[in-house]
Amino acid sequence: MKNESLQSMKRIKLLGMAAAYEAILGLPVNQQPTAHDMIARLIDAEAQHRSHRRTELFLRLSKLRYQATITDIECSESRNLMPEQLALLADSAYINRGENILITGATGCGKSYLACALGHQACVMGLRTLYFNLNRLTEQIAIAQADGTLIKWLNRMKKAKLIIFDDFGLQPISHKVKMTILQILEDRYEQGATIICSQLPVGKWYEYLAEPTLADAILDRIIPRAHRIELKGKSRRKNLKQLS
Repeated sequence: MKNESLQSMKRIKLLGMAAAYEAILGLPVNQQPTAHDMIARLIDAEAQHRSHRRTELFLRLSKLRYQATITDIECSESRNLMPEQLALLADSAYINRGENILITGATGCGKSYLACALGHQACVMGLRTLYFNLNRLTEQIAIAQADGTLIKWLNRMKKAKLIIFDDFGLQPISHKVKMTILQILEDRYEQGATIICSQLPVGKWYEYLAEPTLADAILDRIIPRAHRIELKGKSRRKNLKQLS
């Protein structure tokens, strides 16, 4: 009967429960839990298994640039990033509140790494996350427009609770790309969060977007509900090269 129950769990894909039940069956009879404790253990094991699989799926689909976690982030006065500031974002509650994060600083100071750590945390919390650098975003918009799947692609973007735009302001973008970014932001306004990483200070984003009407519309959906992080310090890439 025990073996049949184990096979039934596997057949209906209660894999976390099956693994826990198999482990319990391997214990001496006098160490096996009571019926109530066993049920609690099996349910907890299945919940943990599903949570782990969901996190793995979200991380794979997010295509984060770096495998970074919150605990990997160095906080210091010299970086202009304090532990309390990072702690406010660690629970990912800002995403459900529809608040954005604007990360600026010189090249190599760790903007993308910090953004990916926040993206990783969002995936762990069960929130769909997507990462794009502006080059890749431009390519995907062009492909979706060419094959007629732009609306489907925009709907996918809308479902993401967190979107990360990296290398914002690094190169000029077309009117079509600006319009698409505006649509993405409009679809997700107060429904999710956007992290933007840029070498340009926020004060220069209006000039970068160039078209006054579009710039006003885009920035109005980003800046008012945003946490600003201005990273400082020397390039961390140079430090890594010296160590290698």
